[in-house]
Amino acid sequence: MQRILLFLLTNIAIMVILSITLRILGVDSLLMQNGSDLNINALVIFSGVFGFGGAFISLAISKWMAKRMTGAKVISSPSNNIEKWLIETVENQSKTVGIKMPEVAIFPSNQMNAFATGASKNNALVAVSQGLLDNMTQGEIEAVLGHEMSHVANGDMVTLTLIQGVVNTFVIFFSRVIGHIVDRVILKNQRGYGIGYFVTTIFAQVILSILASVIVMYFSRKREYIADTGGADLAGHQNMINALKRLGQKEPEALPEQLAAFGIGEKPKSNRSQLWSSHPPIEDRIRALEKRAQQLNK
Repeated sequence: MQRILLFLLTNIAIMVILSITLRILGVDSLLMQNGSDLNINALVIFSGVFGFGGAFISLAISKWMAKRMTGAKVISSPSNNIEKWLIETVENQSKTVGIKMPEVAIFPSNQMNAFATGASKNNALVAVSQGLLDNMTQGEIEAVLGHEMSHVANGDMVTLTLIQGVVNTFVIFFSRVIGHIVDRVILKNQRGYGIGYFVTTIFAQVILSILASVIVMYFSRKREYIADTGGADLAGHQNMINALKRLGQKEPEALPEQLAAFGIGEKPKSNRSQLWSSHPPIEDRIRALEKRAQQLNK
């Protein structure tokens, strides 16, 4: 309930601040002087509803989509020792971090990866790949589970959804403002919207979305460091470090875009594209954990 309230308040705050800021800057007056009939208040509301609405709907159906996209099968009744151990480990970790037991699933992949998703920290799904189970020790798997459980306990799914909603709102708003200015002020179109508006709006939305993703990915990388710390606290620093080292030895499974930010790892990218990476480099994460372990042992 608190997170839903936060979602609504954030949505309203963004729309109010955006409207007030544009009026202070005189944008509405400038548009009127140039013959523009843009209703800023209506556009702000439209942008906020669609910007946050899309992000919120994605969050609400995230578990259902994750199962369909990855083929993850929820363990309803353990059929072997490893499934029983997975359930027990997640149950113990959920009690430690103070959340309800999430659904636990295994998805078919020979590569090593895991992810967490869900509408809230008490309605979540934690899934690991078969490849991860086959290639990691129990201590390393426990650390990976701890990493994902930390994402859940910290409410990272909701946090990134709110951030995505904010940037979506700005992208929708400014792409349409730019399209409106080109159509009315530059092309002098006075009857409805011409082709200039639609072409400019689409182009602006693509460019702004690319730039906005840099902001979302920045926060995603920060959350990874925190989740690594959580995994280390739940399973031990060395287990978390070893798990990351093992991930660094093989290219991880490429998760669907909607889940990539909550996977344990992602496909490595060139230095030029780190701005658009949801995860920091494995080497940086390992160094951060080693430094923290040294500080705790002093």
